[in-house]
Formats: sequence, C-alpha cells, structure tokens
Amino acid sequence: MNDVHDSTDRGRQDVEKRWQDTGSYRSAALYVAAVVAAGAVACAIFLAVDRTNIILASLIPGVCVVGGLGALVIAYRTYRRGGTWPMWQGAAWFLFALMLVTLSFPAMAA
Repeated sequence: MNDVHDSTDRGRQDVEKRWQDTGSYRSAALYVAAVVAAGAVACAIFLAVDRTNIILASLIPGVCVVGGLGALVIAYRTYRRGGTWPMWQGAAWFLFALMLVTLSFPAMAA
C-alpha cells in the first residue's frame, strides 16, 4: 500500500512542475556544453582535414546522438531514484534537435 502512495506522490510531483533542483539543472547544462564542445571539435577536424570525407562528416551528428542517448539514460536513472529528471530529458531533446541540424554536414560531404 505504501508503494502505491509513493508512486502517486512522485507522479503528482512531476505534473506540478515545481522543481527547485539547481544542481540537476547545472549538471545537465554542463553535460550539454561538453557534448556540444565535442561536436565542435569533430566539426573542426572535418573542416580542417577533408571536406569530402563522409565518415568525418558523420561524426558530428553521431556525437549529438550519442550525447542525447546518454542524457536519456541519466534522466531515467534520476527518475528511478526519485530525483528531478526533466532537465535531463530537455538536454536530450536539445541534443537530438542539434543532431538534425548537423545532418547537413554529411549531406555537404556527399
């Protein structure tokens, strides 16, 4: 009986959207910044080495996809612990949207 009440409270807490966890927000923002920096390094390598190499060009959206999946894994683990997970889900959506934008690099190389 107590487990049902706990899951209901957690569900209600998610719906109310009153999150005050600045640590989780900061961690998600730093994670996104690190993934974007890694993507920028991949982009610089692609532009400096060979602009017709499709493998180098595919690394840029690949970094964003792997980063987005990693953010979703962290979001799920945070949810299971009862923590504030929506920041991580937002980070994942941002990285997936950035992946769609960076798909122009492999198209440019082709």
